[in-house]
Amino acid sequence: YYTSIPGSCNFETQDQEWTAVCGLTQDTADDFDWNISNSAATRQAGPHTDHTPGKGLRFLYVNSSAQKEGNRARITTTKFFPASLGVCRVRFWFWMFASRQTGVLKVYTVEEHGLDILMWSSSRNEENKW
Repeated sequence: YYTSIPGSCNFETQDQEWTAVCGLTQDTADDFDWNISNSAATRQAGPHTDHTPGKGLRFLYVNSSAQKEGNRARITTTKFFPASLGVCRVRFWFWMFASRQTGVLKVYTVEEHGLDILMWSSSRNEENKW
């Protein structure tokens, strides 16, 4: 559900309601989807808890083990955020411990004419933690 910060979500929702509750949507033109889970579904290759010890259980994940190189899973916000000059912040936690199937996590903004602008990317997290 949302917290008091606009655009904020902690994913403590039931099943696949997270897209509507968190104001996100799956890209229908990508190759596979993001899912919500707790540690039970990712026990072999994922985190054991979310990033808030004792408070939350759920997080978004992609299973890249069955994907081919170049496949994409993409989610987007369902609402527009106004342009800003140095006041907009995107903050999130990620767990991306290196494996052969680990791809690249990228964050884009989309400018008014629809051009994707890469803002940040990471190809691996060197430690087994958030």
